[in-house]
Amino acid sequence: MSDETPELLAGGNPRIPKGEGDAPVQAYLDAMPGWKQDVGRRLDRLVMATVPDVQKAVKWNTPFYGVAGGGWFLAFHCYPRYVKVTFFRGTSLDPVPPGPSKTAETRYLDIREDGPFDEDQFVSWVEQASRLPGERL
Repeated sequence: MSDETPELLAGGNPRIPKGEGDAPVQAYLDAMPGWKQDVGRRLDRLVMATVPDVQKAVKWNTPFYGVAGGGWFLAFHCYPRYVKVTFFRGTSLDPVPPGPSKTAETRYLDIREDGPFDEDQFVSWVEQASRLPGERL
């Protein structure tokens, strides 16, 4: 493995150094394996189109999306069979995303290679989430 190729952790999640801005997020997207890369790029495009002034960062090998001064509202992470999208204030969204969490307000959306993905619903959740107080990490 060259220094230019990020290590893939469990589930094919890329190991990307922490960083603020679009560049570390693009490095993460570039390193996502197989079909997950298409999902990651699609999520990134949808978030950017929905929240044009979105703030981005990579923390703990995970891309985060937020609003300046407002905290993080969304993140995603690779697992063996899906990409898990985290909505930090998910219980405040309508409808509430389907995946439960051990954290009271957090909800998840798992995107699988062969599963349905409701783009309109995702965009609605992003719009709603971006207006809520975000997670401070």
